[in-house]
Amino acid sequence: MAAATTAATISSNFLSALLLLFLVYALGGAADESHQLQHRHTIHLHQDKANIPTHAEILRQDEARVKSIHSKFAKNKGQGSINDAANLPAKDGSVVGSGNYIVKMGLGTPKKDYSLIFDTGSDLTWTQCQPCARSCYEQQDPIFDPSLSSSYSNISCSSTICNALTSATGNSPGCSSSACVYGIQYGDSSFSVGFFAKDKLWLTPRDTFTEFLFGCGQNNQGLFGGAAGLIGLGQDYLSLPSQTAAKYNKYFSYCLPSSPSSTGYLTFGDGGGVSKSVKFTPLSTIPPGPSFYGIDIIGMTVGSQKLPISASVFSAGGAIIDSGTVITRLPPTAYEALKSAFRKQMSQYPLAQPLSILDTCYDFTNYSTVSVPKISFFFKQDVEVPIDGKGVFYVNDISQVCLAFAPNGDDTDVGIFGNTQQKTLQVVYDGAKGRLGFASGGCS
Repeated sequence: MAAATTAATISSNFLSALLLLFLVYALGGAADESHQLQHRHTIHLHQDKANIPTHAEILRQDEARVKSIHSKFAKNKGQGSINDAANLPAKDGSVVGSGNYIVKMGLGTPKKDYSLIFDTGSDLTWTQCQPCARSCYEQQDPIFDPSLSSSYSNISCSSTICNALTSATGNSPGCSSSACVYGIQYGDSSFSVGFFAKDKLWLTPRDTFTEFLFGCGQNNQGLFGGAAGLIGLGQDYLSLPSQTAAKYNKYFSYCLPSSPSSTGYLTFGDGGGVSKSVKFTPLSTIPPGPSFYGIDIIGMTVGSQKLPISASVFSAGGAIIDSGTVITRLPPTAYEALKSAFRKQMSQYPLAQPLSILDTCYDFTNYSTVSVPKISFFFKQDVEVPIDGKGVFYVNDISQVCLAFAPNGDDTDVGIFGNTQQKTLQVVYDGAKGRLGFASGGCS
């Protein structure tokens, strides 16, 4: 999520304080058509009026998330039937005041539906729960009440599964009246603390899982918008793809819509109609972040120009794909090459002031359309992924339209292929075969 949903390792003091606050309360009872234009997009300019966080706030949250991811890698640097499918409509999170992407899922018996942010950079799924023993933020849907679900139960502290929280959250579990308690913090200091539990999960009316493990949040704070919680799509044992692996074989795909008025999807299983044009690149593992989905970037182009970047620049820190990071982060050497080529091919347009971490911005006030060079990524096994025109820019307003890429602090920092660049792509995660697929035109 834009509010930095990848779990950082919380300091033991901070987590202890969160758990203590919760436990004490709980125990107390409560262009033209030339050949060159084949390498350019023509973008019609307009501004969405959706009620979303300010762009500066989204970028601040995004930077916090990236720092959280980098810190996680830096700690030890150097060290069923596959034909089934459950298809869920995915929406831009602005419909609930979030900068991320959401789907509706059902929980409990009888089923109640909730809007949840989906995040490939997190593992534990959680939702806010009544009675909100400590604190709940305002959400769009009614808050889940476990006392009204006949299939709900807490996980015992003595259960071996309670200890699985350590790898999923980066923190050891707590205990309250024999009930297992989780605590997770994200890069922007948002957090959720509550009971580790199981209940019936409904992806669709016919795709259900009777003992789905999740967090029932009793103390939740942060910038989640009006979403009820978060879906963890990482590779840990407690992630949703892992818990549903018997049916879907760790296979899922999504398409992130390009605007609040469009609809994408999140699909589990390969029976949901994967495009024949999907090209796969191997997933890689970047210790100490095995839960993340690693990718090998080998090159980039701007228009028809191949950028003069050695593959070793990208391999120095490695890279991951993350549905919750907004702005793609590149090694500084690669970013400088991208910026130089992009500015040269956009020299006919006036530059504008930088926006937060974005230093290449344009003033399109006097233009109804602009011609923008196409940007493509190349991944291992020569997989080319052209970025959709709406994935090139981050728009503050018409007078400040910015190239949606930013440099890392160092070439050895892990790169991140963010959600702006993933817009309209069909992105396929095939965990069982260790590969990641891309196809253009997955949604609008």
